[in-house]
Parts: sequence; C-alpha cells; structure tokens
Amino acid sequence: MSHPAITVAIIGAGPLGRQLALYAVRAGFRVILEDVMPSHLRHAEEALHEALGHSAMPLVSFALTVEEAVREADLAIDCVPDELESKLEIFSLLDRMAPPRTVFATPTTNLSIADLASCTYRPGQCVGLAIDAARLSEEAAGRGIAIRITSRTTPDAQALVRAFWERLGYLPSVELDAMESMLR
Repeated sequence: MSHPAITVAIIGAGPLGRQLALYAVRAGFRVILEDVMPSHLRHAEEALHEALGHSAMPLVSFALTVEEAVREADLAIDCVPDELESKLEIFSLLDRMAPPRTVFATPTTNLSIADLASCTYRPGQCVGLAIDAARLSEEAAGRGIAIRITSRTTPDAQALVRAFWERLGYLPSVELDAMESMLR
C-alpha cells in the first residue's frame, strides 16, 4: 500500500528522539532529526546507521537548527525535556519557523497541551502525546497511545497524528486535555 509522503521533524536527538526517528524511518517516513548539540547528532547518526543500514539512510537527514529541521515538515515532534520553559521555548520556535500546515506534537506527562497550544498562532494544530522513551519500544507496538487534544484541535491535525502512530504500529486513542476536561 502506498502512503502519502509525510516529512517528520524530530526536535531533540536524545534517547526518545533517536527511538522515534528509527521507528518513523522503518515505517517509511522522511525524518529530519535536529539537535543543537553536534555530538548528539553524531551519536544519533551512528545509531541509526547501525540499526537501519545504508538502504534506509536516505530517509533521514540531520539538522543543527530548528528552522532547518521544520522547513519542510508536515509534523514536528519535540523531544525536549518535559519542563514548561523548554516546551514554551520550542513551541515558540516551531510557531515562528514551521510552515502554516505543520502540526506540533509534544510528549508530555505533566503539562497541559491546552496551555501550550494557547501560546501559539496555531492552537488547532497542537497535540500532546502520552509517551516517553520508556514506553516507546518495539515491544510496545500494538499497544495504545493517547493523543491529547483540545477543543480547538482540528480534525486534520488529529488525523495526521493518528495516521503517524498507526503506521508505527500503535493503537492511538484521542482524549481531551485534562485541564480542559476540568473546566467543563
């Protein structure tokens, strides 16, 4: 079956970013992996080359700036620390530098996607992911992953993120952000 060409920018080449890049390339996505630390990118490139071999490496490119990484991205997933300041900074950068079509997804266990999305000019294109490096593994494929949305999240953004996780072998479910649920 042919899949539409989707470019995924992964911001942060730490353990979660590397794992996510590996699974995305294996699923046939074009991946741009970014990290401000050149040594993190070198380690990521070595790990991906070892895991994928030469044949899949053309699907992966590496970037030293967020701007370079998101220039062509349909989906941008940040893998920065799950701290408010880090997430706000990356959302601000993504909002300024990514094309208008780009959907932002952020793994977070303790931050409100509604709060983060409200700090952008595209709150309808922001989703949270209930995932971390420990829960993202090949053994976890086939299990569920929660996609956290807001009342403003567009159907297209939800569909793109759902399709991404389905191609990775997960069973995505959609849930309303806890902060919004409490306000209702």
